[in-house]
Amino acid sequence: MSRGKYNAFEKLAILEEVSNGEIGFLAAAKKYEINKTTLMKWQRRYKMYGYEGLERRTHLQRYSAELKLRAVMDYLEGGLSQYQIIDKYKIASTRQLFNWINKYNGHSSLKAYKGEAKAMTKGRSTT
Repeated sequence: MSRGKYNAFEKLAILEEVSNGEIGFLAAAKKYEINKTTLMKWQRRYKMYGYEGLERRTHLQRYSAELKLRAVMDYLEGGLSQYQIIDKYKIASTRQLFNWINKYNGHSSLKAYKGEAKAMTKGRSTT
């Protein structure tokens, strides 16, 4: 299966087929050859952002350092699941949150990166 196989209109039609009870969730994933996690992601984005949430993204989302830190702290406190956190802060994916958590745990900076220095530490130099 290639990335971007379905456009926003087709994604909406699949989600409506599931929500109308015409087909089950797992059956839809199998019928349309998509991962059930992908289907869940479409459903979550549609509930949160409407039709625009189903459209293909053409630019990267920017997050402030404060938002990143709040999201990481919420995760580390253990009160919310990863999905609840990405919904709460409107983060693109659990992978994005996971990357921030790794940076935080690795004592790296969670800067916003808009014109700022990169957070990565300098690697060892080799000769």
